Amino acid sequence: MSVSTLVDNHGRPINYLRLAVTDRCNLRCFYCMPEEGIRYLPKKELLSFEEIERLITVLAQMGITKIRLTGGEPFVRTDLMKLIRKIVTIPGIQDLHLTTNGVLTAPHIPELKDLGIASVNLSLDTINRQRFEEITRRDEFDAVMKTYDLLLQHNIPVKINAVVMEEKNIDDIVPLAELTRQHAVSVRFIEEMPFNGEGSHYPVLHWTYKKIHAHLQAHYPGLTKIPDPEFSTSYQYAIPGYAGNIGIIAAFSRTFCGTCNRIRVTAQGTLKTCLYDDGVLNIKELLRSTGDDSVVRESLMRSFQSRVKDGFEAEKKRKDHQPAHESMSTIGG
Repeated sequence: MSVSTLVDNHGRPINYLRLAVTDRCNLRCFYCMPEEGIRYLPKKELLSFEEIERLITVLAQMGITKIRLTGGEPFVRTDLMKLIRKIVTIPGIQDLHLTTNGVLTAPHIPELKDLGIASVNLSLDTINRQRFEEITRRDEFDAVMKTYDLLLQHNIPVKINAVVMEEKNIDDIVPLAELTRQHAVSVRFIEEMPFNGEGSHYPVLHWTYKKIHAHLQAHYPGLTKIPDPEFSTSYQYAIPGYAGNIGIIAAFSRTFCGTCNRIRVTAQGTLKTCLYDDGVLNIKELLRSTGDDSVVRESLMRSFQSRVKDGFEAEKKRKDHQPAHESMSTIGG
């Protein structure tokens, strides 16, 4: 089957799927879920590996070329490497990426390298041991740093995802930026979003992408804007003489919607064509109701052709007419 470019109703190419393989996580990060956790889905309510493989195969035929596996924490799902081995063989999939908190990742890094993993996003909001435990509510700092070191040793491209949280980790912004001094890593500072199962922690988000940039500029007067990659969600910067780079993601301000090339499938098998919508298609039900891939393809295409313009429109169209406040662990990071 020939593959054409997949384009939504606003003329934006769609070539990137973020797929949550589980809603379970072994951390309890302040910005992601309540301290007591969330009600996890029974296994039968998750997409099976066979269903995931079928879905990715259909999407690859439609024009999806890039996959990112997320969670929850992907490695909490048993036999995740079995799924990864399958995905890298699907025709049309050019790049497989992974987002992880790093707690269980280290033993799999040699095989990930052998399988050609394109990059790993490591969620790391601080390199201070005490603050790590305060933010994640778990004592797993050493395991995460071991993963970081092994990723560098195996020359796997690494991006550090750091959510900027008022009164939590502002003192970590510069130390995290310093990781780019010696190593060619990208440290991305992300506006906190109201996806924690509780709603926003603040009446007003003070640490916007503009304030994050000003904070960095004050410490690094030479901070220089560099070209943003195509479809990038981050504003990219470099510190002169440093090996890596800095990214700032306006996740809450939503400045990148006009070039969004991604779709999401949540842990419960729901298609989200925007991070801020409440789901536009029950893929799990669709896959289990028909063995005809053409039916699946047609349903997906209808969803892509009725995609919202941006995250603000998506919130307005939510069935509950309320701002999004799901756990990011359920949505897929």
